[in-house]
Amino acid sequence: MEHNTLLQIAKDFGSPVYVYDAEKITFQYKRLTSAFGKVKQLKLNYAVKALSNISVLKLFNQLGSGLDTVSIQEVQLGLKAGFKPEQIIYTPNGVSLAEIEKAAKLGVQINIDNLSVLEQFGTKHPKTPVCIRINPHVMAGGNTNISVGHIDSKFGISIHQIPHLLRIVENTQMNINGIHMHTGSDILDIDVFLYASEILFDTAKNFKNLDFIDFGSGFKVPYKSGDIETNVEELGEKLSKRFNQFCKTYGKQLTLAFEPGKFLVSEAGYFLTSVNVVKQTTSTVFAQVDSGFNHLIRPMLYGSQHEIVNISNPDGRERFYSVVGYICETDTFANNRRISEINEDDILAFKNAGAYCYSMASNYNSRYRPAEVLWYNKKAHLIRKRETFDDILNNQVEIDL
Repeated sequence: MEHNTLLQIAKDFGSPVYVYDAEKITFQYKRLTSAFGKVKQLKLNYAVKALSNISVLKLFNQLGSGLDTVSIQEVQLGLKAGFKPEQIIYTPNGVSLAEIEKAAKLGVQINIDNLSVLEQFGTKHPKTPVCIRINPHVMAGGNTNISVGHIDSKFGISIHQIPHLLRIVENTQMNINGIHMHTGSDILDIDVFLYASEILFDTAKNFKNLDFIDFGSGFKVPYKSGDIETNVEELGEKLSKRFNQFCKTYGKQLTLAFEPGKFLVSEAGYFLTSVNVVKQTTSTVFAQVDSGFNHLIRPMLYGSQHEIVNISNPDGRERFYSVVGYICETDTFANNRRISEINEDDILAFKNAGAYCYSMASNYNSRYRPAEVLWYNKKAHLIRKRETFDDILNNQVEIDL
């Protein structure tokens, strides 16, 4: 998006504010479907947890996407956004059997990653179609904070437990219609991902009535200049060929499924903040903005780097700044980063703010969560109001003391 457009949005809707570019989301969606164009049956299930605003979900519904959900609330959001139950897959972790049964009653695709729950659910509901989440013990990304396929991960049923899994399926006579894996975010090596896929293919051979194989996602997007990204075109070429071969051997045309989140929305997002104070210390120049990890926690939680641009002075002389927030904690967004000269009241834009940013926001320090805006058809649409003091008090119960 152009700097002038973002500046106008900050002026019209105030700061801080999240902005999402619908054109970029659409481009990324079509790029992925095109990469796997040689597969007869492809299903992309957008990962709701990345960005769960209902207007964004409606955009994905318009594009023909399905949904990947991890909670009963996300399932309900998807239904509210107009998705049919059969377009939604529910992949929770560590939830109660009661929640899984509630989701199944709504008619969505169930995905189970725990032997105990699998046996309980299969015993009570043997006719309900169930997908099984496998842990291939493969790390496709390099960061253990965002890689979920390693051997110590809490996610998935270990490939070493396949004999136990098959015994449960045989004893309960349950209906297994899908096999799933998710190695984690930031896939750097396509060959490693393809290796994990072979493990999934070998597992799938044990089940005779599958409808789909879900390869998760975790496609890496660039977060800074010169950053590498997953070559989805190369992955599409190689995995499509192997998937089509497997379907011939299996004797049935299956659906190839993915659950992208970051790949679809990360680069479409901008987080706009206003500079409150420029503070010079003995060794550092701080640019203190009207936000903190209550709005954008990824740099502090994961050490992730978001490119920061001074859109009020994009062509100014670059200086080194540490960009920090207004929270009464250490909330450093960037250390000694080269940014065009910053003055108070300038607007700083954080890039790659579409995924796991607003969805992880909080009211820490009793601060309001920001507004959200969708740039759609060349127009800014408010899709979430900025919170007020009434929102802080909502659900609190004041007692007489």
